[in-house]
Amino acid sequence: MASKLPLRETVGMALSTLRANRLRSLLTMLGIVIGNASVITLVGVGRGAQNLAEGQLSNLGANVLFVVPGNNDTRRQGIDFPKTLVLEDALAIAEQVPSVRRVAPQITLSEVVQAGGQSSSASVNGVTPEFLAVRQFEVAQGRFFSASDEEAARSVAVVGPDLASKMFPGQRAVGRTLRIRNQAFEVIGVLEPKGAVFGQNQDENAYVPLSAMVSKLSGRDPTYGVSLNFISVEARDEKSTNAASFQINNLLRQRHRILREDDFAVRSQKDALTIVSTITGGLTLMLAAIGGVSLLVGGIGIMNIMLVSVSERTAEIGLRKALGARSSDVLLQFLVESLVLASLGGAIGTVLGIGTVALVGVLTPLPASIGTATVLVTVGLSGSIGLFFGVVPARRAARLDPIVALRSL
Repeated sequence: MASKLPLRETVGMALSTLRANRLRSLLTMLGIVIGNASVITLVGVGRGAQNLAEGQLSNLGANVLFVVPGNNDTRRQGIDFPKTLVLEDALAIAEQVPSVRRVAPQITLSEVVQAGGQSSSASVNGVTPEFLAVRQFEVAQGRFFSASDEEAARSVAVVGPDLASKMFPGQRAVGRTLRIRNQAFEVIGVLEPKGAVFGQNQDENAYVPLSAMVSKLSGRDPTYGVSLNFISVEARDEKSTNAASFQINNLLRQRHRILREDDFAVRSQKDALTIVSTITGGLTLMLAAIGGVSLLVGGIGIMNIMLVSVSERTAEIGLRKALGARSSDVLLQFLVESLVLASLGGAIGTVLGIGTVALVGVLTPLPASIGTATVLVTVGLSGSIGLFFGVVPARRAARLDPIVALRSL
């Protein structure tokens, strides 16, 4: 009766066979290498996009709410800011909602701003002094406009750092003049960098007193009064945001005499984070699936090469069986060869993937990252693929009849 070979000897024979065919082994591993590197890179980039979006949204403040005009019908018609919010709504929220600390109404226009020989398109925002605290902006140079500036509708402006560098290259922006619609505004402050939110670079914005915006730029609607693009609301603390949202909804429904669908919406940072997490999570999953296809192709490549190897080594298998090797020994040897190819290819691919993710994090603004769990799952998956796709060739080798196999000698 044939005795079973020790596991160490079986593994040693498998490794010797792979070393004897180095080039073919490397080419066979290539599919798994590319697959693993693709999965890790794509998942890392997907997580980087999620981290970037969440980081931008966190700048809005955990207890900040945004009241925006319109509903789903108006947005489907392409109307981003219908005239359903007015300045009186913001004043009523500040006075009548107990869970609110500050309110910052805002009018936004896209304008061409000029200074000297420089000109640039910028988002010009009419805001009140409360804007600075509600949206957690900080002043780097000069000052933000005060309540007296707002009351007097003074032609003063505060600009983002990128707009300051663009309009006043190599110069100090504070004290200089910025022209908007041929109206001169004195720059009294430059903000600290804030970054982008929803794809818009806040560091290229200009801010003027809301009263000056109405009197000099946007005007007052004879029917609606001072129409707002949106209202930023700071709740007293993070726990008060739900109460503030409920109270604002009730107040505005009463003010707008709404019986059916609202003509406004109250959004929170949490709502935006949920939406962004859902979108970026789905994107990451899709990217991982795309990389998984590469792993599948690599596994099929291993199976094909192992089937070719069985055909080439028919005589060797027959000789081993004639000398006492069991079918299980032959089966184990081919499985070990497949597992080694897949695992080694997975390890190389993982190193390449991690290196690519790190490179993306260094060379781009995307904070790409990869977790240890993802690396372990990917390496384990590549090994499992090698084992799975190695079963068919291994079983074919194990079932060879030694007499038939020896005829090929």
